[in-house]
Amino acid sequence: MTYKIGLLGLGTVGTGVANILLDPEGRNPLLHEIEIKQVGVRSLTKPRSIKSLGDRDLPEDYCTDDLMSIVTDPDIDIVVEVIGGIEPARSLVLKAIAHGKHIVTANKALLARHGDEIFTAAKSTGVYVMLEASVAGGIPIVQALKQALGANRITSLTGIINGTTNYILTRMHEAGESFESILADAQKLGYAEADPTADIDGFDAADKIAILASLAFGDRIKLDRIYREGIRNITGTDIKAATELGFVIKLLAIARRPEISPESSESQELDIRVHPTLIPKHHPLASINGVTNAVTVSGDPIGEVVFSGPGAGSGATASAVVADILSVVAALKTSQQNHQDHPKINQLMGCSHQHYASVQSIDKTINQFYVRFITRNQPGVIGDLGTCFGKHLVSLESVLQKPSLESSSENLAEVVIVTQRVIEGNFQAALAEITKLPSLYNIPTVIRIL
Repeated sequence: MTYKIGLLGLGTVGTGVANILLDPEGRNPLLHEIEIKQVGVRSLTKPRSIKSLGDRDLPEDYCTDDLMSIVTDPDIDIVVEVIGGIEPARSLVLKAIAHGKHIVTANKALLARHGDEIFTAAKSTGVYVMLEASVAGGIPIVQALKQALGANRITSLTGIINGTTNYILTRMHEAGESFESILADAQKLGYAEADPTADIDGFDAADKIAILASLAFGDRIKLDRIYREGIRNITGTDIKAATELGFVIKLLAIARRPEISPESSESQELDIRVHPTLIPKHHPLASINGVTNAVTVSGDPIGEVVFSGPGAGSGATASAVVADILSVVAALKTSQQNHQDHPKINQLMGCSHQHYASVQSIDKTINQFYVRFITRNQPGVIGDLGTCFGKHLVSLESVLQKPSLESSSENLAEVVIVTQRVIEGNFQAALAEITKLPSLYNIPTVIRIL
């Protein structure tokens, strides 16, 4: 039997998927039983080169700009959504599910915002929604959380899951260039979009950690509950200071069970956030550079495992998409061999969680901080800072004062403070009081430490 695919989108990822499906030799034997029936595109006149067809375009009868006709076609078994964005992707996916189509998607924004209705509809209809390609490109982190690590009680996920920001921060560390100049280069190289907001302000990473946390902890995650902070304010001064202290700066996505006592009424709250983080140079994530992605998973009994690889691009993402297609086809074949007219969903492949997790507010989390103050160069400044921190139960690990490079024309000093691990709300209260000190010029940088 041949399993027919409806492919929505023929951009970078869609072209990669078509290349694999049209060139099955030497790959998984199941690929010989998979056929692209129709490809949905926005424009029929745009030229598209398919490598596996000798860099020729797809035959005209393959393509249509009527995407709704694909998701309602009774001959199509699996709809592959790689057009991105929210609409029309959401409407097309829901219509496909209503018509009994299995879904494979790379759309993290869609799943993070509308996963609740999509998974509810899929469960009601009895179809799969496969999402390996939606997070970290070619790294098989989704199936690992669903299956390979299923025996573990996951305690934390920590990841570099946005290649654009990792590329920028790597260049800042290695070459000492400014954020603005490296961002411009990243846009020229295609690593960053013309509007880089989703990447550099942490929206993309928040979408992805919402998906991973939902899989790891078994509950749905409301995206607006995730604390999010981007990398726009990271400067060369911060990079240099981090290096001197034995750290590197990365944009981390973190999801973990919070550090609170078992008897607390808030024991089920999860700690989920995205923000720049100082990472010790010996940590596994410190050496993840360029556009590479990596995720560390900690659980009981396995301990800590690290997944690393290409996080984006035609090859990596298409590889994950086709792997999901193969998983669905294998499940369908098994059902047919068992003569099941209405196949049961394999719970290890599906996403069956129905309830929303309670996510801890950022002020309740426990963190260590690096803070850089620019102050008037006068006696008693460090004492004033220490008094404010002590008043709010914030213990200090180290204090360093040196001449400020912020302005050579003013009599300023730079004070760098590293706190011990403290309750975030206490730290923020101390910082609010410090901003009122007459001796304070500004606070250019506050970064959490892993």
